[in-house]
Amino acid sequence: MLELLFSNPLSFILVFGGLILAVGLHEAAHCYMADYLGDPTPRSLGRLTLNPLVHLDPLGTIAILFAGFGWGKPAPFDPYNLKNPKRDTALIAVAGPVTNILIAIVLAIVLRFLLIPASVYGSIINILVINLGLAFFNLIPVPPLDGSKIIGVFMSHEQARRYQSINNPILLLALIFPIFGGASLASLVIYPVISYALHLLI
Repeated sequence: MLELLFSNPLSFILVFGGLILAVGLHEAAHCYMADYLGDPTPRSLGRLTLNPLVHLDPLGTIAILFAGFGWGKPAPFDPYNLKNPKRDTALIAVAGPVTNILIAIVLAIVLRFLLIPASVYGSIINILVINLGLAFFNLIPVPPLDGSKIIGVFMSHEQARRYQSINNPILLLALIFPIFGGASLASLVIYPVISYALHLLI
């Protein structure tokens, strides 16, 4: 990401800004869904806002700069405030990826129907891909990703609680560490899906 700053400053501004927006709105969507479902936790912690800066994690933002990917502050919610904890947890979880997919669709419409200067066309494509990647990566059912909370719908309450409470960073590292000829397990899983989504969108 940083090399883009020196080779193409305009592209850096657009793509870095797009990443910040993608991560921030992803987390904001979790917070708004939790609030809609009756949990006041995000509102009480000042997280009920579309301002992406509020949802950024400092270390995750640095990772965006140096590695081209990153993460935001996990959206806070209390399942005991939810009427149907198992179902509502899944709805809160799916709100993030759905938001990124909607952003990708909006960008695809912009590319399809508006005259975009060549100097920014590639950057918009990159932002679109970033949103698809963020959505599909988070749908992988491995804790603490959103997918682990979504599949909880198909488990008993106790099974879902125990599975979603797993906090083993090795699982996440195993997904993103490049071991298959320079590709990670996550990329092998989601790249075909991203390619198909891109084919449908643009």
